[in-house]
Amino acid sequence: MASLFSIPSYSSYSSSSSAFLSPTLKNTPKCSSFLTPKRTPQFRRPLSVISLLTQESEPPPAVQTFWQWFCDQGVISSKCPVKPAVVPEGLGLIAQRDIAKNEVVLEVPKKYWINPDTVSGSEIGSVCGGLKPWIAVALFLIREKKLKKDDSPWRYYFDILPEYTDSTIYWSEEELSEIQGTQLLNTTLGVKEYVESEFEKLEEEVILPHKQLFPFPITLEDFFWAFGILRSRAFSRLRNQNLVLIPCVDLINHSPKVTTEEHAWEVRGPAGLFSWDLLFSLRAPASVKAGEQVFIQYDINKSNAELALDYGFIESTPERNAYTITLQISESDDFYDDKLDIAEMNGLGETAYFDINLGRPLPPTMLPYLRLVALGGTDAFLLEALFRNTVWGHLELPVSRANEELICRVICEACSDALSGYPTTIEEDEKLMEGGNLDHRLQIAVGVRAGEKKVLQQIEDIFKERESELDQLEYYQERRLKDLGLVGEQGEIIFWESK
Repeated sequence: MASLFSIPSYSSYSSSSSAFLSPTLKNTPKCSSFLTPKRTPQFRRPLSVISLLTQESEPPPAVQTFWQWFCDQGVISSKCPVKPAVVPEGLGLIAQRDIAKNEVVLEVPKKYWINPDTVSGSEIGSVCGGLKPWIAVALFLIREKKLKKDDSPWRYYFDILPEYTDSTIYWSEEELSEIQGTQLLNTTLGVKEYVESEFEKLEEEVILPHKQLFPFPITLEDFFWAFGILRSRAFSRLRNQNLVLIPCVDLINHSPKVTTEEHAWEVRGPAGLFSWDLLFSLRAPASVKAGEQVFIQYDINKSNAELALDYGFIESTPERNAYTITLQISESDDFYDDKLDIAEMNGLGETAYFDINLGRPLPPTMLPYLRLVALGGTDAFLLEALFRNTVWGHLELPVSRANEELICRVICEACSDALSGYPTTIEEDEKLMEGGNLDHRLQIAVGVRAGEKKVLQQIEDIFKERESELDQLEYYQERRLKDLGLVGEQGEIIFWESK
């Protein structure tokens, strides 16, 4: 989800060039949520939230059967403070009585969790040992769903799982055309390409050679179903659990009004009538009145594009609108090795990603990295080994007028180019949203593309303003002269004459 901004050093700058930076949208996502788990357990549910108050109705028979089965297993007692219901988001959990903040809402024993350990202990465990964890779990989900074994502890769970969500990975070509020019489109296409390639390998290396374990056709559509279930419902980082599905708990929905992710705990307790086990404990992040829906915060740091990709909804919260800028030190740069060394010493690398949110300042390391990438000409002395331990401090402030002007012009041109890639303007998108009555997926599309453009406009405005202030900025040479006492109070240079 990134634009690749390659900035030449000042020494290669020419006023005759029409563009010194051409953003090239990548089709490969910056990262996979399965490969880089979040800091806290992250619930994923492909449903949006309208309000904390909801008019609930009885759930479908399959959900009632699933809930009753969990009751029969002793997982859910008659004193359970919640029950499943049909809510504006789809399915959700409704408080049967007043629930206090941090009160336990549900507890699910480990034997009902679905994770890589579950796969290892199953009939297909012997052929899944070399697979990526999420692929092994995805294959397990597909097999369990198709077999519908009577003795499976998850047979009723699979009956309530959706066939698809509103995630952009399920959108038609016509629907995807509504996000033309966005980073979300390129990320979506990259994810789909990645999933397809993984399925081809899985089919060749595992599924076809072991037909006795998979006596039914498994299609790419099946694999996308499993991928979407994991992307939208799995959570990570619960005492070394990097990828886990928790039946029943994943009925809970998200609300932007919940601002904490402290709702998931792993405890030891009763797991049925006569046994003890590790339990997943879901606690209410806020007090809830009887009849209200219980909500959690899925991920407070995700952008609207990420919410659309993972869950199939977006928020109206301005800060959720984001744009990822990718900056890169070119291998053809005369000072490539020195720049890379400096970047790595400061926790960055040849390529650096900067997520910029609407209404928030630029990431603190973005300007220093920009100045480093553009460094050249008479400023290149700062790349010498003598300055290696102090150069980053110098880059945190303007280096020279030429360097600062270059990064301003390059970023402004890049933003302008990126904005021209959208088929609609911000004003046109806002008019559509104000009109209302948009299909849910079109609402997502319009919201994401308008949000990206607003962030791009914000970035462009920041650097245009900075460009207008170039004459007022203090650069390295002026700061150095001041440190040496060679500049007077009025900024004049002091010449020392020999006696």
